[in-house]
Amino acid sequence: RHFSQALRRDFLTIITKERYDRRPVDITPLEQGKLTFDTHALAQDLETHGFDKAQAETVVSALTILSNVSLDTIYKQMVTEAQREITIQQLMVHLNSIRKDVVILQKSEFANLRAENKKMRIELDQVKQQMNGTNRIKVENKLDINLERSRVTDMFTDQEKQRMETTTEFTRKDTQTKSVISETSHKIDTEIASLKTLIQSNKVETVHYLTAPLFTCLAMALGFYRFRQYY
Repeated sequence: RHFSQALRRDFLTIITKERYDRRPVDITPLEQGKLTFDTHALAQDLETHGFDKAQAETVVSALTILSNVSLDTIYKQMVTEAQREITIQQLMVHLNSIRKDVVILQKSEFANLRAENKKMRIELDQVKQQMNGTNRIKVENKLDINLERSRVTDMFTDQEKQRMETTTEFTRKDTQTKSVISETSHKIDTEIASLKTLIQSNKVETVHYLTAPLFTCLAMALGFYRFRQYY
């Protein structure tokens, strides 16, 4: 006999098939005792009542066949107390064997189910550990990203601050440079104007100094010329 059973527990499906020895149960009634009687005496009794020998034997033969057929039919439809007890004992043995097979099957399936549940629990623990590891890595990555974002933001802020400071310093120095250039240009213009005035004054003085001797020389030359003409 083959036993098969499907047990479903949530995501777990176990199909167990076990093979057991066949235990045939013979509940056929035992051979019944045949009804026997003295056919010769019955034939003689029939002969004494007016039957000849052939007729008596024919009647006895017919009665024998009829009784055997009737008894066979009756025996097939009934059972003796001994046969009933034997049949009950055979059925009880067979039921006990089935009960043992069921107990063994239940224990085997329970053991398999417990092993599968233990295996699933281990796998679930592993999956949970992996998920915890994944969540931890996710949190660490998120923290690293936030730290990196903060660092980059601070770096950009520092760079912007440095740029502003550099721009301010450049503007200040440019203003100072322009102021120095303006002052220097003003000084140069003042010096040039002073030099022009000095040169103009020197030129006038030079002309004045040169004119007097020149006129003196011309006067002397003119006097000398006139003196020559006069004499």
